[in-house]
Amino acid sequence: MRDLKIFHFILFLFLLLCVLSILSGGKSSSQISDRKVEVSKEVGKKDLGAEEKKNKISHQGVSSNISNSKHSGQKGRVAEKKKEPTYLVTRVIDGDTIVLENGEKVRYIGIDTPEISQNECFALEAKKKNEELVLGKRVKLEKDVSERDKYGRLLRYVYVGNIFVNDYLVRNGYAYAVTYPPDVKYSERFLQAQREARENKRGLWAYCTTQTQTQTSTPTPTRSSAPTKTQTQPSIICSYNAYNCSDFKTQAEAQRVYDYCMKKVGYDVHRLDKDKDGVACESLH
Repeated sequence: MRDLKIFHFILFLFLLLCVLSILSGGKSSSQISDRKVEVSKEVGKKDLGAEEKKNKISHQGVSSNISNSKHSGQKGRVAEKKKEPTYLVTRVIDGDTIVLENGEKVRYIGIDTPEISQNECFALEAKKKNEELVLGKRVKLEKDVSERDKYGRLLRYVYVGNIFVNDYLVRNGYAYAVTYPPDVKYSERFLQAQREARENKRGLWAYCTTQTQTQTSTPTPTRSSAPTKTQTQPSIICSYNAYNCSDFKTQAEAQRVYDYCMKKVGYDVHRLDKDKDGVACESLH
């Protein structure tokens, strides 16, 4: 009996120990599981923080690229504006020729002013106006087709500020419109400006026309002395610039008009002899 009680007691202790062991093991597993969850959360937070940091850096990079792109675009626009060089005018030779700071002579394209060397009507006025416009100022130059004339002068359209100097001189009666192909970009504009100046009697169209009209008489027209374009007209016009070399079929016709007007008014009113050698419209040879 006593042995049976001892056996039951030992069995009870054994079972108790088993129960305690089971309970202790379950708690450890739960703690380990909870720890794993906590670790997982912490790792997740770190990963999320790293991702946010990565996204932030990426966003900053994009913003930086956009900013750099804008800055680069602004630089490009500034550079484009700087691509148009300007040149200081140090001397004015006459109404249509100037000298730049680098020594280059520039002849205005598409216009012609009275010659000072030949004491032509309104020559000094044209030079003075040209001086007012460009002397001591920086000008922009525009090329047409030709680079230089036969005298080595640059052929250019000239701008000072918002003023198109070539056009201004014709439109206000300080120059005649002349056309020498292939430089014809603004030829129609200049011809219209000349018509406007003549109709409104500006500059030389008032002073020089009146002066020559009082000095000349109307000649008797002849078939051989008038240019083809004006066969139906009663006379050769010498009071203003009415002809270009393109108005004549032959050099002989141009020469007859040139010689006639030289005798009547004393200068080449039609600008037919550009190199001043006494031969009109040499290109028609």
